Amino acid sequence: MLIEVNEALYLGVDIGGTKVAAGLVDARGEIICKGRAPMNAHGTAGEGLASVFAAMDDAMKAGRAARPSLEIAGIGICSPGPLDPRTGVVINPPNLSCWRNFPLADEVSKKRGVRVQVENDANAAGLAEYLWGAGRGYKIVFYATLGTGIGTGLVLDGRIYNGRTGAATEGGHVTIDYRGPKCGCGKYGCIEALASGPAIAARAQAVVATSGARGAKILELAGGKMDAIHSEHVAAAWRAGDPLATEILSHTMDLLAIWLGNIIDLLEPEVIVFGGGIGELASEWFAHIREKLPAWCIIKRGVEIPLVLARYVADSGIAGAAALCLSPAEAKA
Repeated sequence: MLIEVNEALYLGVDIGGTKVAAGLVDARGEIICKGRAPMNAHGTAGEGLASVFAAMDDAMKAGRAARPSLEIAGIGICSPGPLDPRTGVVINPPNLSCWRNFPLADEVSKKRGVRVQVENDANAAGLAEYLWGAGRGYKIVFYATLGTGIGTGLVLDGRIYNGRTGAATEGGHVTIDYRGPKCGCGKYGCIEALASGPAIAARAQAVVATSGARGAKILELAGGKMDAIHSEHVAAAWRAGDPLATEILSHTMDLLAIWLGNIIDLLEPEVIVFGGGIGELASEWFAHIREKLPAWCIIKRGVEIPLVLARYVADSGIAGAAALCLSPAEAKA
């Protein structure tokens, strides 16, 4: 780990339901060191805050081993929503019952003496890709993280688009089939309910259960247990040439193409960046998705929009949180 003496560093904090990750990030988007701590998501508000400080202290300890007089120029925090990015208040996230209308930015700022920014994780990750990653050089960046859920963000000329109340760009909850499965958000046929990791697993379980010998490879990878089938097993079977896994993923990518057609017709971004574990998988299907897009875009030149894999995948929360502290002019190549 090398930290230049006069280099400005930013502390990026990524809060999840089970852990908090933190890291020191420089103005080039390089993550210098990281720390983590368990998240006390269902205790008191103070206990939840203590978890955040524990992860921050862990990252700072690693940084001070290289620069004893280390100071940070700002703190960015990614938190599950709903939240208000303008005030830094976490409203009522389902997976963080410790916080209800909790002034997270103010509490951290009072303790650490620097300005604190709080944002939704997908929005922040999109900003990191705009500043340092796959979205660099584009003015309109649409970011989608595909994993256990599907989160999206829109960055316009270096600014996150938050909408009227700060809750905009919930692209994962765009319905593409009103008769489809019920999503965790309460709506039906959201792309999250159809193309997230759990959705792929559920589809695979249903198909394997009725496919006899055709489902043998996927079932074998899941240890012979139908309810243990996950999207990773489907991906592994596909990479091994399994026809049934290919059919399952082809259907999933068709659904993503329909969804992206809506996104393109509504926003016409300059680039579409995919993050997350399923996003990595989807990147291997970009040619397939692009082939299907013309049937789902009124904007026919929408097929020219690049589909690219994010620079940050596992560390998108840390990089994204740190990016909240910088303006485009402050970011370095």
